[in-house]
Amino acid sequence: MALSALFLMVFLFQHFIINFMSVFSEDAFNEASHFMGTNPLIQFVMQPVLMFGVAFHFVMGFILELKNKSARPEKYAMYKGSANSSWMSRNMIWSGLFILGFLAFHLWDFWLPEMNYKYIQGNPEDATRYFGEVQHMFANPIRVTVYCLSFVFLALHLLHGFQSAFQSMGARHAKYTPAIQKIGKLYAILIPVGFIFIAVFHFLNGNH
Repeated sequence: MALSALFLMVFLFQHFIINFMSVFSEDAFNEASHFMGTNPLIQFVMQPVLMFGVAFHFVMGFILELKNKSARPEKYAMYKGSANSSWMSRNMIWSGLFILGFLAFHLWDFWLPEMNYKYIQGNPEDATRYFGEVQHMFANPIRVTVYCLSFVFLALHLLHGFQSAFQSMGARHAKYTPAIQKIGKLYAILIPVGFIFIAVFHFLNGNH
């Protein structure tokens, strides 16, 4: 579970870097997107690995949630969860379910049209189309709202998940844990906020 979380966080950071290019340079974003969308290693090796990683992480999350519940079939007579754990840690399953729903929407919204464009319709390669497609997608205020709300839930999920992943792998030490916690908070806030900024930027820029 921890390894899959770290793998997905590395992917999320890489995905953010490429998407953030669209804010500063249309050409750089088109070039990076074209490389990612046409490189055989990425398309036929890394993409299936990524999908497996996503599926594995969520399936294991559900399994662990069920094991945790079955470990204590009787509820506490008095339970004050906030005294021993954060809201994020107690609700990882719910933030995870929301993110899973968003991923399904994201695949339908971006990935399936891309597969249709390249492999079903068999259109010729166009290395300049990506920026325009992103602006067209984010011209819809409903889509932008869904994306922004989803990244709020992602931030909540990461606020616990980042440091939890390291802790599960044994990286718990008085010297290093505070630094991991600080890095985790920065990652959990800055990456989702960055994605929200990208969506709002293209919404405002595309409708200007």
